[in-house]
Amino acid sequence: MRNGEGHLGLRARGLSVRLGGRTVLRDVDLEAHPGEVLALLGPNGAGKSTLLKALAGLLSYDGRVEIAETDVAALSPRNRARRISYVPQRSLLRSALSVEEVVALGRYVHGGSFGGMSKSDKEAIDHALMTAHADALRDRIFTQLSVGEQQRVLLARALASDAPILLLDEPTAALDVGEGMAVLRLIRTLAARKHTLIVVLHDLADALSTTDRALLLKEGRVVEQGQTREVISAEPIRAVYGVKLIENARIGFEPDSEAASRD
Repeated sequence: MRNGEGHLGLRARGLSVRLGGRTVLRDVDLEAHPGEVLALLGPNGAGKSTLLKALAGLLSYDGRVEIAETDVAALSPRNRARRISYVPQRSLLRSALSVEEVVALGRYVHGGSFGGMSKSDKEAIDHALMTAHADALRDRIFTQLSVGEQQRVLLARALASDAPILLLDEPTAALDVGEGMAVLRLIRTLAARKHTLIVVLHDLADALSTTDRALLLKEGRVVEQGQTREVISAEPIRAVYGVKLIENARIGFEPDSEAASRD
């Protein structure tokens, strides 16, 4: 975030989402602050990605989402995109665009286009590519990149928008160990630059090493939220995943016989 909207946080109150006539997210409250990484945790089907998309304005919802006490629903799509940038697990782009052209799409919210970019647009693109460690890829064709390389480019596109709030949906999914670690380091770098980050993660060890606070979901409801170390603790993990938490050199799990007997 170079000279965009400044340091902004995000707050949701009573957020509920219905899809296909079924309530998949119910009465979620959360807050995310500049300089902080908030993890969205929970098993498959818990509502993590649905929550992220609702916060990004990609799904209809009941309740209220605020940025600096402004109702996000009252913002135009372009003004919302100047404040919030969403990074999916995988891109749906199939056109043979270069990496630089893909990142340039992030400047659309400022009125720029690849055919007529201003000096500010070009500086933002260069800065985003450097920050995401994707500058060496700028002339490559996006669809020919590895999954890890594509993920860095998607992050660069989000950064090019200068949005202070970044929503990342499983940014380390399908990455190898080295690529995943590089993405997690980048997330911490962005937090240090006072971005507000909300990140869907599956790996609880990654959440412990990378995030400041966590929100734990089960069947669309919040079970626990707070400091990550407090959320990823014995009772919440047993309640949500039905496993016993084992902590030594690295976090681990074993079947919880008590939970199994209750089921």
